[in-house]
Order: sequence, then C-alpha cells, then structure tokens
Amino acid sequence: MKKYLFIPRFAIIAMLVLVVGIFAAFSPLADATKWKLDAAHSSVSFAIDHGFVPTTGRFDKFKGDLVFSPENLADSKADFTIDVNSINTQESKRDKHLKSEDFFNAKIYPSMRFVSTKFTKVDDKNYIAHGKLTIRNVTKDIKLPFNVLGLGQHPAKKGTTVMGIKAKTTIDRTDYEVGTGSWTATAIVGDQVDITIIMELLD
Repeated sequence: MKKYLFIPRFAIIAMLVLVVGIFAAFSPLADATKWKLDAAHSSVSFAIDHGFVPTTGRFDKFKGDLVFSPENLADSKADFTIDVNSINTQESKRDKHLKSEDFFNAKIYPSMRFVSTKFTKVDDKNYIAHGKLTIRNVTKDIKLPFNVLGLGQHPAKKGTTVMGIKAKTTIDRTDYEVGTGSWTATAIVGDQVDITIIMELLD
C-alpha cells in the first residue's frame, strides 16, 4: 500500500512566502529615475547679512543632472553647476563687486559645482544629498537636506512625471575664500550664507 506525504496547507503557504521573500531580497532594484531640470520653474537664491540686515540675491543661470528615486537611493546621484556671472542682487554695482577678485573672482572661477557622494533618507518626504561643493577651486564636504514637495503625473503634459523639491543649507563663505582682504572680516558682511534651491523636475 502506497504512503502519501501530507503537508498542511498553512505550511505550503509559509514556504511560498519564504521563497518570494528570498527572491525579492536578491532581485535588483529598479533603476533610479533620471530627471530633467525645468529651469524656468526653478531657482537658486541666497541670503547673507550686511550689517544687521539680510541681503538677498540669486543666480539666474544653472544646470545639472539628477538621478533620484526614493526606492533606490544607492543609485541616486546629482551633479549641478551654477554660473557665477549670473549673480543678481538687483544692484548692478554690487553684482560687479561680487564678481571681482574681492569675492568670487568670476573671471578665473566662473562656476560653482556640487557633486553628490550619497543620498540618505530622513523620512518619506525628506532626504539628504551628501556631496562636495566647489567654489573658487576650494572643495568642501557638505550636506544638502531637501524636501520632496510632490511627485506625480504632470497636469499639463500627458505621460510625464513631475517632481518638486526644495533644498536648504547654510555655508560659511570664508571656508571657500569668498571675501578676501578687508572683506574677510565679518563686521560688514556676514560669514554665514543661507542657500535655498527650488527645482521642478521632469522625467
């Protein structure tokens, strides 16, 4: 008489769950999304104290590449460049001075660049881009926290995904030798620069 092996139904289900879990653990992550910067709906602005009053400005020209997916931070990366000569504080005399050797020395160092080294997650909406910021040929490690403002289908472009992000950080201008000679002192111009970056990105 033949003997049949009886396996309870719950055991079969448990084994299937285990197999699926193992397969998922070793399956490659989906590629991180490569985003296109919509410069017309993006901005790079800053604020720095002059005396006791914050003075604001922006850079009108910037470009970059962002590969980012919340589900695949390991393959996420960023590389952005800002045109120093596009500085705009709504005062031409001041802009000219900021481009001079006293500050950015834009003739020799016409751009600033941020290149990421890794991304980390804070929560479902907040992340940090760790990377290297280069200004005036001086490179420092910085953290660029950013908030994902929204992610979804573009309301005016069928088949296109849009993502909005806002990043804020503070750097010390003297770390990058921005403000030489008498301008190194912080009595007139503050040393802390608050930077705000707003980007609209399309896939």
